[in-house]
Amino acid sequence: MATLDHYRAFVATIEAGSLTAAAQKLDCSLQTVSRSLISLEAELGVELVRRTTRRLQATAAGIGFYERIKTALREIDEARSEALRETSEIFGLFRVGASVQFAPRYVVPSITGFIERYPNVAIDLVLSDKIVDVLEHKLDVVVRIGEPQASSLKSRLLAKLRRVVVASPRYLARHGYPSTLYDLKSHSCVVRTFGPEGDLWPLTDGGSIIKISVKGNFRCNDAAAANAAVLQGAGIGLAPLWQVRSEIDQGLLELLLPDHEPPPVPVHALWLENSATPARTKAFVDMLRQRMSGERV
Repeated sequence: MATLDHYRAFVATIEAGSLTAAAQKLDCSLQTVSRSLISLEAELGVELVRRTTRRLQATAAGIGFYERIKTALREIDEARSEALRETSEIFGLFRVGASVQFAPRYVVPSITGFIERYPNVAIDLVLSDKIVDVLEHKLDVVVRIGEPQASSLKSRLLAKLRRVVVASPRYLARHGYPSTLYDLKSHSCVVRTFGPEGDLWPLTDGGSIIKISVKGNFRCNDAAAANAAVLQGAGIGLAPLWQVRSEIDQGLLELLLPDHEPPPVPVHALWLENSATPARTKAFVDMLRQRMSGERV
């Protein structure tokens, strides 16, 4: 089967006017160019170049074939150069996916820093709390909270999110403090109805995970609303630290049962698995990881 080298030898022969000149142009032996030409003609079953003792001349078939192959080789070379440039230069439109609440605090700072460092990049941030299809939505990178599902996506761990049990001083003044994780069963708890845990809180006890069944008068399928209910004294809540840190720092919420916090939740960057990760993807993921590792998440 003809190879790109065979086609390049043929084009070089036509343009140089001789096998010897073509060999010099391609920096290879005369025998290599000659064998390439013979192999190509044999596969096509047509004479492309007519050889005489004095000159070399393209046949009618050879001229037509040359015009088409020359264009094709140029397209291949340009595509190859563009692909190589993509892996070594950082530019162009870059689409990033992330969740609605997490992105403003942790993803947007990385995006603005990335644009500042690489001004030839334009970033389109797509926010959704659903697990969107990376290929369908044409995303270059997506930041996801939780263990990644089995897929063909490449992934890199960015951080682990601490989760905490909290309550407002108002609630604690009325109902008291839980002294053990089992005391939660007798308290009113704000239950998040989304996600796999719901009213079974996975707390730790002596290195083991104990699922405590909780209940309360307020249940909600939205994290922001659940946190607001806890803040208003509706009950004890379980939340990622990053969602309630400001309220804790201001004294509006208190940390409870610090020795029994649930296992942290991982955050990953995911992208399509290609033969080579584009330079901009690698650089952006590196920046995300560097910034998140320096945060109290």
